[in-house]
Amino acid sequence: MLKDTEDSAAAELAALRTTVQARYGAAAQRVSDASASAGASCCAPADGSSGCCGASTDSWDPITANLYDAGEAAGVPAEALLASLGCGNPTALADLVEGEVVLDLGSGGGIDVLLSAKRVGPSGKAYGLDMTDEMLKLANANKERAGATNVEFLRGHIEQIPLPSNTVDVIISNCVVNLSGDKRAVLAESFRVLKPGGRFAVSDVVVRGEVPADVKRNMELWVGCVAGALEEQEFLGLLRDVGFEGASIEPTRIYEAADAAAFLAGTGLDVERFATEVGGRFMGAFIRATKPGVLAKRVRMPLVDAQAVAPGASAGDAAPASCCGPDCCT
Repeated sequence: MLKDTEDSAAAELAALRTTVQARYGAAAQRVSDASASAGASCCAPADGSSGCCGASTDSWDPITANLYDAGEAAGVPAEALLASLGCGNPTALADLVEGEVVLDLGSGGGIDVLLSAKRVGPSGKAYGLDMTDEMLKLANANKERAGATNVEFLRGHIEQIPLPSNTVDVIISNCVVNLSGDKRAVLAESFRVLKPGGRFAVSDVVVRGEVPADVKRNMELWVGCVAGALEEQEFLGLLRDVGFEGASIEPTRIYEAADAAAFLAGTGLDVERFATEVGGRFMGAFIRATKPGVLAKRVRMPLVDAQAVAPGASAGDAAPASCCGPDCCT
């Protein structure tokens, strides 16, 4: 009986991975194809892009849209921005510092890895882990475009991180933990590879309250970062169970009924009914926790890349290298 249960769980995990790979592989291919044919641009995004700095999804998505401001995106390849399928901006909240080793779980097109690499500097290292070949190919192309020398992309699963124990200072992730069919394994692996005193600092979709069963069963919503989201207290409990301390969840964006209607479109569900039921129950959030141990001495890095600021100008005067501001296409 136990073996049957384990086999069933393994089959479900494999099926979910296949679905996620297909969706995210297609998104990466759209960005790559658009870049090859016309050049990626926020004013002429890849077919299916949700907008200037949103994800390459089938329609505008309230979860993935407008996560990176113009100053922060300066110097990041447009292809990395267009391939972003996250729900937050973990690099803006993770307090990264010079010399640290950072690991991004589910790194996609590489935007958060490239931003992290800037902040940890040449003495640090930024790893990206992804299971989708198309995304890894795009991420490595973006690494070359950005000229990043302290970046490495790894192929593998977030439930089995291909790094030794006690080697990473900070783990980030952008709306990927919710996609896993074995979240406890993800958190346990994160705990394993972190150094004593290391930080878990991820953006994800989190649920407050009950979610209709039909939403939980819908695979398109799962791949769209909604149905697989953990309930707030469950997430905190799992973090504590695997050994983390100081776990906290900070809401960064609450998805109301109008937002719910946008991501429910095309799922086959009763949009009006379910939007009302789930509105306000899903939120983009920043999840923090620490592995017990002694923190190493750290040197704080500025939030804006110094190379993006012209000589004699202030950080606020940084000129964006992409059109992701409010006047994107003017």
